[in-house]
Amino acid sequence: MSIQVAVRLPEHLVAFLDERVAGGEASRAAVVTKALMKYQRQLSAEHDAEIYLSTSEDPDLLALAEWNARQPRPWLD
Repeated sequence: MSIQVAVRLPEHLVAFLDERVAGGEASRAAVVTKALMKYQRQLSAEHDAEIYLSTSEDPDLLALAEWNARQPRPWLD
């Protein structure tokens, strides 16, 4: 379900939206939706990071993280 909303944006942001649509994005709404979803994920990650910073290290999880960091990831090469 989607709800239509009207927002006022500075001209330079509307120009950016139009450039993205001209470059192949589906619509202004698609660009705005993608940007808001990215921002939502960023806020969630920042919240998670604050939780991690406020807790003490777990030796078992630390060992797992160190092991995981040493594993090969050929798909990233």
